[in-house]
Amino acid sequence: MPAIVLVGAQWGDEGKGKATDLMGSGVDYVVKFNGGNNAGHTVVIEAADGSREKYALHLLPSGILSPNVVPVIGNGVVIDLEVLFRELDGLQARGVDTSRLVVSASAHVIPPYNRTLDKVTERFLGSRKIGTTGRGIGPTYADKMSRIGIRVQDLFDEHILRQKVEAALAFKNQVLVKIYNTRAADADRVVAELLSYADRLRPMVADTSLVLEQALSAGANVLLEAGQATLLDVDHGTYPFVTSSSATAGGACTGSGIPPTKVTRVIAILKAYTTRVGEGPFPTELFDADGERLRTTGAEFGTTTGRPRRCGWLDTVIGRYATRINGVTDFVITKLDVLTGFETLPICVAYDVDGVRHDEMPVSQSDFHHATAIYEELPGWSEDITGCRTFAELPVNAQRYVLRVEELIGAQVSAIGVGPGRHEIIERYPLLDA
Repeated sequence: MPAIVLVGAQWGDEGKGKATDLMGSGVDYVVKFNGGNNAGHTVVIEAADGSREKYALHLLPSGILSPNVVPVIGNGVVIDLEVLFRELDGLQARGVDTSRLVVSASAHVIPPYNRTLDKVTERFLGSRKIGTTGRGIGPTYADKMSRIGIRVQDLFDEHILRQKVEAALAFKNQVLVKIYNTRAADADRVVAELLSYADRLRPMVADTSLVLEQALSAGANVLLEAGQATLLDVDHGTYPFVTSSSATAGGACTGSGIPPTKVTRVIAILKAYTTRVGEGPFPTELFDADGERLRTTGAEFGTTTGRPRRCGWLDTVIGRYATRINGVTDFVITKLDVLTGFETLPICVAYDVDGVRHDEMPVSQSDFHHATAIYEELPGWSEDITGCRTFAELPVNAQRYVLRVEELIGAQVSAIGVGPGRHEIIERYPLLDA
């Protein structure tokens, strides 16, 4: 059976959890393949009595909320163990069964000294800051590439763990003390903290690439769920204002151990407008009442950080770029309901860079920084669309908006989110093969 990749098409916060939830009954495994607790998913689940439960997930795959789904943390993820168990405890306290979670033995662990390094490094950058969440993600990926990282499997061999911690701190403590004028990390304390999680973690740990291969061979549907999004990808995003991992479809294979030949569909999530958190260029960003309206109506505050998100109109140049980089087969447009009530809806169709029109994403970061949006305006709608469950039920102008976006981004729009609730979505085409 197929492996399906789910990615964000913008700068994150597009609502990937909603798409995962839509496919929940047909998916057997949900795999988080990159990132850590520097990004979050908000999932709203509606009970039979109509009441709603909101869940904010930071490290765990959103599939953990779907009964009978096996959630997997893949080898491409970096794990803050304190956060992991705090999330698990929080879900268990609300009656969620978390016993199915599987964690890769090869995933890297975020040691406490990397959280410290992340924060002090950003602080010292001053006006050149990246916008990091300060959770140790970047330094841990740097350790991974420098081959001084700590993996989950290392927690089960104290001798190896201690060797790795002491080797890493031989250099990092020099940086902390002599460059950043902060306290050195104590190796014994670090080792003790990491070992304190070992017994609870051990039953969850497996060779997840083997687990997933066996699942696919047995006919299971496997969904590979990205953290962050296309424009935050370390290779293909708006560098240097990116995350430290591969958040595109290609990263799904390296971050899970599933070969590319097993992937049959790539689903990208596109918010009906554009948001981002952190620093970096943003051609359609709004600084007026419309931007504030999008932020307020869409509740655009970071799931993990609480930071207000920067808001702007939909950018289809970015959408086309996401289609190309990821090989998108299906788009899910989320939060279409947030646009209700606007008299006109501008859509960015191209950029102007110093008088030159760019229909595709500029390869130069400098050009992207200087890009201004070229807009096409479509008429808005005032009708409440949260009760719509078919495309035909949408107001004509809402239909035209979706169809024009579909034309501009170059891939079919298979589903449309019309509200925050679990069932407030229109499925135009199935996201899972029959």
